[in-house]
Amino acid sequence: MITLTLKEEPSVPLEAEMLSPDVTMKLTNEEIRRLPVYLGKRQRQVDDFFTVDGEASDRLEIHGDAGRVKWIGRGMTRGRITIRGRAGMHVGAYMKGGAIEVEGDVSDWLGAEMSGGVIRVHGNAGGQVGAAYRGSLSGMTDGTVIVDGSAGLEVGMRMKRGTIVVGKPARDFAGLQMKGGTIVLCGGAELRTGAWMNRGTIVSLTPLQLLPTFGYASTYNPTFLRLYARYLSAFGLALPADASYQRYTGDAAVPGKGEILVWNGAA
Repeated sequence: MITLTLKEEPSVPLEAEMLSPDVTMKLTNEEIRRLPVYLGKRQRQVDDFFTVDGEASDRLEIHGDAGRVKWIGRGMTRGRITIRGRAGMHVGAYMKGGAIEVEGDVSDWLGAEMSGGVIRVHGNAGGQVGAAYRGSLSGMTDGTVIVDGSAGLEVGMRMKRGTIVVGKPARDFAGLQMKGGTIVLCGGAELRTGAWMNRGTIVSLTPLQLLPTFGYASTYNPTFLRLYARYLSAFGLALPADASYQRYTGDAAVPGKGEILVWNGAA
């Protein structure tokens, strides 16, 4: 395992996309210390900011307050990253495989446009979890993102496939322009959930204030949720499966064929 300990919090955001198992798995300790990072417009190297222990491993552990360290795990395809504290923007962006675990909070664009792998955040997340970058047509296309705490604006914006779970309330526009996949809102969300939604499923375990462009369809027991419940139980999460849900369809303003399921047990 490779352990990186932050010497001190950088004064401005530090771009560190080289902190990825795909990069470090064959490098010596000296080569890891010399990897380039960017402090603003200036190119520096890893050991300007981190002490590095270990070498040639696809397992990374980052210690310290990395709230201003951006792009950790960008595009990774394998291995594991554990962050023992906060993390900055774009953690796991474009991720294709492997696992990332963050013990603290993360900033915006967690798992943006990821296509595989698992991200678990034990704290809160910023906005645009699993979302599409500005100008891009699709957000995440596969993989799993679990945020134990709350999340910011536009969770799952334009996502096509994959699963996002948010433990505490999400802010406005969860599922904005959603094209597929599943979002589970254990603590519900604020306003405009599913706005301009085309397809996909949003499950809320808390009552939601829905847009008028979503219409009530039925109350039933969605048996497919048993598969999600079995999968999420491996992460210690409980999803009511053999239960009654109110189903709403929309967004009719698009028009869309998405669905929002609201657990009756929350009423």
